[in-house]
Amino acid sequence: LAALERQVFDFLGYQWAPILANFLHIIIVILGLFGTIQYRPRYIVVYAIWTAVWVTWNIFIICFYLEVGGLSKDSELLTFNISRHQSWWSENGPGCVRKEASMSGIKGLDNHSYISVIGCALEYRYIEVMHSSFQILIALVGFVYACYVVSVFTEEEDSFDFIGGFDPFPLYHVNEKPTNLLFKQTYLLISPTGFSGMEGMNK
Repeated sequence: LAALERQVFDFLGYQWAPILANFLHIIIVILGLFGTIQYRPRYIVVYAIWTAVWVTWNIFIICFYLEVGGLSKDSELLTFNISRHQSWWSENGPGCVRKEASMSGIKGLDNHSYISVIGCALEYRYIEVMHSSFQILIALVGFVYACYVVSVFTEEEDSFDFIGGFDPFPLYHVNEKPTNLLFKQTYLLISPTGFSGMEGMNK
């Protein structure tokens, strides 16, 4: 649900790189849930590995909006340099008032408008940072839970193999012995030596 919520606002802000990352994250989460329900440890392992990638991605987003390591929140990195769109929260954050001023008097900028945003109670970069931090927290919890589920499934498989004696067809061997005994008894009754033996016993 948190990933879907983030995907919606990234779509509204035309943030193509986060949109792609969120889409992959949703697919892997569904795969992990399917593996948990259907007892497929491999799918859960894939989810656990993805959580490490997801945490790394969200750390990058935090560094991007806090402008750590030479990154700039005003760059077009998250839009693949296709457009100059920024986060949807930059103009629609809590308390933000969006104003447009005509720039028709400036040469070369006719029919354009200048957009200013004032009165924001919280800067949009901090909202994005909180989103990423929440995603990191969920990912860490999911990683721990995934490791626990895989360990439980592994213990169940080991205990099942131990009970079965590591034999893929235990019932075949169990039923084989009575069948052999039945054939031996039939052979003794039908064979001449068997009849002679029975006559000797009768005497």
